[in-house]
Amino acid sequence: MNLNILVLPGDGIGTEVTREAVRVLRHVAGKWNHALTVKEALLGGVAIHKTGNPFPPETERLAADADATLMGAVGLPEFDNAPPEKRPEKGLLGIRKALGVYANLRPVRAYPSQLDSSPLKNHLVEGTDMIIVRELTGGIYYGTPRGITESGAEVRAVNTMTYTRSEIERVARMAFRLAGARRKKVTSVDKSNVLENSQLWRRVVTEVAREFPDIALDHMLVDNCAMQLILNPRHFDILLTENMFGDILSDEGAVLAGSIGMLPSASIGDRKPSGAQVGLYEPVHGSAPDIAGQNKANPLGAIGSVAALLAYTFNLQKEASAVEGAIEAVLKSGKVTADLRPSGPPATTEQVGAAICDAI
Repeated sequence: MNLNILVLPGDGIGTEVTREAVRVLRHVAGKWNHALTVKEALLGGVAIHKTGNPFPPETERLAADADATLMGAVGLPEFDNAPPEKRPEKGLLGIRKALGVYANLRPVRAYPSQLDSSPLKNHLVEGTDMIIVRELTGGIYYGTPRGITESGAEVRAVNTMTYTRSEIERVARMAFRLAGARRKKVTSVDKSNVLENSQLWRRVVTEVAREFPDIALDHMLVDNCAMQLILNPRHFDILLTENMFGDILSDEGAVLAGSIGMLPSASIGDRKPSGAQVGLYEPVHGSAPDIAGQNKANPLGAIGSVAALLAYTFNLQKEASAVEGAIEAVLKSGKVTADLRPSGPPATTEQVGAAICDAI
């Protein structure tokens, strides 16, 4: 198969973890005789430095031409007080919109060998295996009106949470289809006791559920869900939620996996005429500038994103399973970075990437 991939290393540790992810991708392509084309472009803070734009037109063009996009992380402290249009995160929102990816899939799994890495007690974490499905193009991050206005001494800020029926339907259907291949259970998260937006969310998800009679659906308020993720994470199979709630809850899931460096993600859109599933793949973690350039960032979230890329965009299930199996084997071997609390000396970013290739 021809694999046409755009790589956006981004900022901070993004360049380091993406380098290892590409190493694994090249290794897989060679082992299974796939033709791999990799192009690299700018996104985030590095793009602002070099072009003045967090999402340059050239990056948008290359992303549109690629089968899939593999991304590192964006964000740098120097832009914390910049206006929204000049922040690295604007590039992330821009590429998601340009690609039309509307469902962010974030698997959260507690590997047996890593139970001690979580700050929670082992009996709470053991057996955790869920996918958080987060709607990605609507909600408060994109709604209008928005902004800050000043009138004399008074200052007012406005953000608007908005959803349409069609936006909710399409992400709900993806969640139910995923559940059909797993434990056949969807938990939809909202705040319908307070927000009209959530009342529509709950109503539409309930209607979509009727199309999937073999899938069990339950509803949960977001504050209760935040608590249950810690108290009873095994309750969840597919967790479906809107944009902002999903952003928050999926980072909470990092506590269950032992480190935010463990979590991959896949942002999925519609299929291209070629049949490839449009996808943007990235680890959940941020750019961590405090450890950038030190060769000690955990690359497993980025490498797990390669497994997702192979599975979702190209339907290469055997290759994806090989990467996932290699991650589990390396974790069991103890050759892990410092965030996973190894019993011996921690491995470097580069050593973990090499170990994954050896395990494959």
